[in-house]
Amino acid sequence: MKLQPLAPPQVFRRHMVTSMRTAGMIIGGSLAAGVLGYHYWGGLEWLDALVNAAMILGGMGPVDPIKSTAGKWFESVYALYSGVALLTTVGVLFAPALHKVLHHFHIDEKDEERRAGKR
Repeated sequence: MKLQPLAPPQVFRRHMVTSMRTAGMIIGGSLAAGVLGYHYWGGLEWLDALVNAAMILGGMGPVDPIKSTAGKWFESVYALYSGVALLTTVGVLFAPALHKVLHHFHIDEKDEERRAGKR
């Protein structure tokens, strides 16, 4: 099996930019959903809804207490979703870098095997 060489730096940068855009869309969409949910179901003003959504999405916890039943249901689901979204986003962000590192080690390992076989 022929090993592929490491991608040139400009290709790696393009992959990283694509990952950052994807992560930004995940975070932006999640934040927008949180703001809308806190505003409509939680009964919070727009700025308070933004603060609560950002704090939950960042893993810090809510700021304002929610009084309505619908708001509490939303907050529960949003908190669970936010944990998964945060982990997914971290994976999307670091995937190209991790792939490059693993590919680099795989190439090094195959080179050492070839050198050992030729001796």
